[in-house]
Amino acid sequence: MEQLVSQRLASGARRVGMKASFETLRWRHPYGMKGLNNNYTAFYARQLLAAHPEWTPVIELRRRRTP
Repeated sequence: MEQLVSQRLASGARRVGMKASFETLRWRHPYGMKGLNNNYTAFYARQLLAAHPEWTPVIELRRRRTP
């Protein structure tokens, strides 16, 4: 996921959508990607932002409903 986001930013993207990134990974690796459940999209986004705070302006987070 990190590599995909950095590639999109390097190509000039101003925003990166996590759902679109998930679908791209599924398309590229139809049989080899496990754990890409749509329920975890927000968690992956938060994990990426924790590792790369400079990406905060390009990855949108919404308020969490549950702790």
